[in-house]
Amino acid sequence: MTPPSSRPPAGIPDSGGNAKYAIVAVVLLLAAGGIYAWRTMTNRQPQPAPPPAPSLAQSAPTPTNPLLDDIPPPPPPDNTPEAGGPHIVYVPANAGCDSTCSQKFATPELGQALQVRAMRARRCYEQALNNDSSLKGHVSVAVRIGPSGNVCSAGVAANDTGNAQVAACAANMFRTGSYPAPRGGCVDANVPLSFVPMGQ
Repeated sequence: MTPPSSRPPAGIPDSGGNAKYAIVAVVLLLAAGGIYAWRTMTNRQPQPAPPPAPSLAQSAPTPTNPLLDDIPPPPPPDNTPEAGGPHIVYVPANAGCDSTCSQKFATPELGQALQVRAMRARRCYEQALNNDSSLKGHVSVAVRIGPSGNVCSAGVAANDTGNAQVAACAANMFRTGSYPAPRGGCVDANVPLSFVPMGQ
């Protein structure tokens, strides 16, 4: 008895050859799918980035209060003086500067204020020295201070410099401003000024 043949009958395809065809078909399908996917990825245009979402602080409208919106802003400050102009106090001419003034009402503060004026009066002498380097001498200024510290009068009581302009300039230094108020009444003061060059 002859053994059966390992070949399939006529008309039936060989299964070994079919497996080869199936593998080739799968490989071709995978290759085609890969090419299609690759072309799709390369042809796709990059999508623009979406715009950023608006923040709540920018998009939310500012709430308004219709009652407050109708109120006008306050007017600018008025810097004009009040009716009648600034408040000015007019002092009578004598202002307590009568003929009974004395030195007993003087205070240390008043004495210091007179000394300050005396130092300022030296400027008159220093300026005159530029024109006359030999100028020197003494000037005495009589000052009357009222009860409220007002200047009643200031004048030259004595002058041995020979220069009337220097003495008048010195007396004028005592006429400006006010002084600490005397204690109890007006004060007569006699302020001596020594006008000599520095170092002499």
